[in-house]
Amino acid sequence: MENSVAPFVLYPGTEPGTPREDSLPLPAEEEEGAASPAQTSCSLSTSLCFSSGDDSPPQSRASAAEGAEASPPPHRSDSRVVETQWEVSSTASPESPEECARPEEPASPEEPPSRHEDARPVESLDELGELVPLPPGVGPAHGEPDLVIEVAGRRLRAHKAVLAARSDYFRARASRDVLRVQGVSFTALRLLLADAYSGCMAGVRPDNVAEVVAGARRLQLPGAAQRATDAMAPHLSLDNCYEVLSAGKRQRLSELRDAAYRFMSDHYLEVLREPAVFGRLSGAERDLLLRRRLCSGRPCLLAAALGPTGERAGSRPQSPSADTESRGDAAVYCYQAEAGEWRELTRLPEGAPARGCGLCVLFNYLFVAGGVAPAGPDGRARPSDQVFCYNPATDCWSTVRPLRQARSQVQLLALDGHLYAVGGECLLSVERYDPRADRWTAVAPLPRGAFAVAHEAATCNGEIYVSGGSLFYRLLKYDPRRDEWQECPCSSSRERSADMVALDRFLYRFDLCGNRGDAQAAVGSGGGVSVFRYHCLAKQWSQCAVHLRPPGAPSGLQPFRCAALDGTIYCVSRAGTWRFVPSQDTEAGSETGPGGSFEPEPLGSPLDVRGVLFPFVLNLPEKPDRGEQGSAA
Repeated sequence: MENSVAPFVLYPGTEPGTPREDSLPLPAEEEEGAASPAQTSCSLSTSLCFSSGDDSPPQSRASAAEGAEASPPPHRSDSRVVETQWEVSSTASPESPEECARPEEPASPEEPPSRHEDARPVESLDELGELVPLPPGVGPAHGEPDLVIEVAGRRLRAHKAVLAARSDYFRARASRDVLRVQGVSFTALRLLLADAYSGCMAGVRPDNVAEVVAGARRLQLPGAAQRATDAMAPHLSLDNCYEVLSAGKRQRLSELRDAAYRFMSDHYLEVLREPAVFGRLSGAERDLLLRRRLCSGRPCLLAAALGPTGERAGSRPQSPSADTESRGDAAVYCYQAEAGEWRELTRLPEGAPARGCGLCVLFNYLFVAGGVAPAGPDGRARPSDQVFCYNPATDCWSTVRPLRQARSQVQLLALDGHLYAVGGECLLSVERYDPRADRWTAVAPLPRGAFAVAHEAATCNGEIYVSGGSLFYRLLKYDPRRDEWQECPCSSSRERSADMVALDRFLYRFDLCGNRGDAQAAVGSGGGVSVFRYHCLAKQWSQCAVHLRPPGAPSGLQPFRCAALDGTIYCVSRAGTWRFVPSQDTEAGSETGPGGSFEPEPLGSPLDVRGVLFPFVLNLPEKPDRGEQGSAA
């Protein structure tokens, strides 16, 4: 029968193999029922001195008795193990005897993760985190996620291969299974990872675009910053554009600054009237917005079809009491040089008179003012005071402050950031519009007895020139600095005038050759177009061309309107469009020598256009379908 030997503890002062008197083994019946005196505490710490035959440290007699009654006797090994103090001290000791006696329990969910959490495998989906929000069909193509990204205490699961292919930041950390990212918010990380998978940025707003753009730079995701600003752009408004600009300047995010400047430039009139935005901009920023407004896009030749068929053949307007039921085309056409044709861009808004109105361009906006309003209850048509504005950057129409006085056959001009409404039928008054204050104010009227209707008007060299008269022609000049009108030399021609346009400090006047008042005289053998020009500084008229015949012009040459673009004067009518190129060799004040000619290749005209075409120049955004698809306001 094998003799059982109880394990013992080696205390200081004893030699191995020499048990002390108080550590002699007890009989079996006493060992199971009560604690041995050998299990009293020694002079060393409890955590350093314990029996290796049992998993628990020495206990008192009372606790040993309680343990014996509650549990079966522990298993004893035949060999005894002696641990020295040096061996025990090399192992991390528990903080208290109670923690040593307690079996290991799993950590509760509320406890913070361990320092070595990234090193151990993570099993549950809750610990792995949520999947990156992806469009349908994108995620399954890459298999199971093999990367856990932790940011701000939250986790996202993604694919290493996808992120490494999109970003140098993730490519340099491709060996990690758990990656902690700092300096990026969880919201921004979700949006950026979804963009990395699909190439489509969604969910970006003005209030979070700054952190998304900053996160795109930190994670080295090329193109993501620009896509974020593009996705945010439709949500910009007057209420938040300045905050976005401030965030871009504060964090040095050029994409945000450009997006804010682009919005302010595209909505320049609204920004100009808003003190909370325009008033907080510096002078350099205001100049930048205006330059972007005037220089963005490409300059294009446009023409507005105004007035129904049967409009005056010369310059004499019809009375407002005439029939105005027909609005004609009431559309704006753009000439497509690549296709060599005119295409509809937009239509005049409802309520804009199509006859007798004036139009001009200011800040790359098209303004349409006055005209003949529809007949009232009494059946008589009256002049209109309405002013409409077209923004080519947004392809939208809007209204501005009405005129102080209703006007038909009004001349509308732009000068030094203001609009001028000059005269009208049987009117001599003139008023000026300040776009920043959205207000019309009266300025010096036309001289008494000048003319009932101003036939032509143009701005040149910082001044306004108006030509007209029934019995004789006069040329008047308005000086905005002095707020006064002055008489200028008149030309020697007494032919019917078609239009007057300014180009390079010259006024060019186009006359239809023939007897005055005879519209068909110009179609004879001696008919054609004579061109005169006025030097605004020398105050002299000179003749550029006499009896020119526009190439391809029909036998019945109709009156036309003019607009200057790229050093060329475009003469536009329903019969065709011609380009007149002035000579650069003719000196100011020269009375002889040809001063220009029509180019041999004529341009077409809008098909089936009704009314009179009024050409002008606008900068249109660089969009392939911009001229192909016109939309109503």
